[in-house]
Amino acid sequence: MSSKIDVAVLGATGSVGQRYIELLDGHPQFRLRELFGSDRSAGKRYADAADWRISASPPEEAANTVIKHHEQPVESPIVFCSLPGGLAREVETRLAAEGHYVFSNARDNRLDPDIPLLIPEVNPEHAAAVRVQQQARGWSGFVVTNPNCSTIHFVLALKPIFDAFGVEQLMVTTMQASSGAGYPGVPSLDLIDNVVPYIGGEEEKMEIESRKLLGGFDGQEFQYADMRVSAQCNRVPVRHGHMEAINVQLRQPASPSEVVDVLRAFKGRPQELGLYSAPANPVIVRDQPDRPQPALDRDVAGGMASIVGRVRECPLFGIKFIVLGHNTIRGAAGASILNAELLLADGYINA
Repeated sequence: MSSKIDVAVLGATGSVGQRYIELLDGHPQFRLRELFGSDRSAGKRYADAADWRISASPPEEAANTVIKHHEQPVESPIVFCSLPGGLAREVETRLAAEGHYVFSNARDNRLDPDIPLLIPEVNPEHAAAVRVQQQARGWSGFVVTNPNCSTIHFVLALKPIFDAFGVEQLMVTTMQASSGAGYPGVPSLDLIDNVVPYIGGEEEKMEIESRKLLGGFDGQEFQYADMRVSAQCNRVPVRHGHMEAINVQLRQPASPSEVVDVLRAFKGRPQELGLYSAPANPVIVRDQPDRPQPALDRDVAGGMASIVGRVRECPLFGIKFIVLGHNTIRGAAGASILNAELLLADGYINA
């Protein structure tokens, strides 16, 4: 491609917005042109408005960009959205109706019947739903969403198992990093020396989003996967990296070694296409008995892979394992950027 496509980031000063800015810096296909924020930050230079928490300072071009209010007109064809739930739906649908290609990390539109909920290695065929969306709503643009951060990593690891052996039911228990609550997030005195066994709405998202992701698309409608999912979610005193313990009952029995083999062999459409943000291996299996660990494994493959370990027999369900992933990279901004790369490669974006 001879020139880059201009992109905008909505919710640019938040923790996910900061990841968008970091990951878009130097991207070969996308050029960060516009940043949008709330009343508090609009009209200010990004460096003055954002409490930058990722590194020493934001990229220079972004740092000097003046933030626009999210109600102002957007000029860039592609929009990455990390607006809060409750606000995102109206803004995203308005922008799609205006002809923008919206890639959203927000929850509001994920389960709409004509909006793809996408993990490119898991269900790239669902991207075709944007044509149904455009026809039904009279839009020239579209909205594509990525799942909740905790959903992404366990479904990415579950996909090759689901395809090879089928899944009857599973239980997933999460240990989710504090950064998943945004900044400043959970007050430190509530989390130090503590675990909070409740994250509002998180369990329901995991239970329903996983079934949409692993289901089918017949060209008109999504079919949800026929499996039962039970989730329990906990906030733990870790800065980055969600860990999840999964117990799964397969439709076709398999040994731990057979499960490991399909996990290690797994590649998806992003790997076939060689997309810029795609890891060489979307699932990486650790053999050590005490891995994965957030401090050691969350940044593997640039934070874009799911790291699996402790694959073993489960006396109740058949198979159990641990999965870990970076919650603000592959679990949020990186997932959204990879979705945009996929839809550009597959011809859904005209810009």
